[in-house]
Amino acid sequence: MLNATYEPINVCTVRRAAVLLLKEKAEVIEGGKGELHAEHTSIIRPLVIRLLSFVKLPRDRHRRKITRRAVFARDDWTCQYCGTGSGLTVDHVIPRSKGGSSDWTNIVACCAPCNRRKGDRLPAQANMHPARIPGPPSPNVFIQVASPRIPTAWQQWLPDLTAAPVPDAA
Repeated sequence: MLNATYEPINVCTVRRAAVLLLKEKAEVIEGGKGELHAEHTSIIRPLVIRLLSFVKLPRDRHRRKITRRAVFARDDWTCQYCGTGSGLTVDHVIPRSKGGSSDWTNIVACCAPCNRRKGDRLPAQANMHPARIPGPPSPNVFIQVASPRIPTAWQQWLPDLTAAPVPDAA
């Protein structure tokens, strides 16, 4: 779903999109194959819709709950210490026992062997530093988490999204 300004705001079900279309609160930007039929009407199957009126979103709408899948997607499904993509878990860069927080700036994707090797030590003590400084993810990460298989029709509306394949694990 796009805002009136064509900014992606969320992923919704086909049913929700159809309701918005029938209430004339949205328009179809990209249609899929086939139509949706009701007793007295038919509409094109929506893939991308745009709201007709602007919806003001809270500034901190991207300060969402941290989930493993969102951390993995933000970190491109790779361990931030060694670069592998298998056996991922999450790691607190500064361990909680050493005063580290559980927020976007302190959690990274990490493979199990690196997590065991780093243990309860600071990055300097373990000589293990994340490849990228952790921070809040881009808004598109949440769209990728909501729909791991990004349809081709969405690509042009998600310019920052790296179309990396998402494993079925997590």
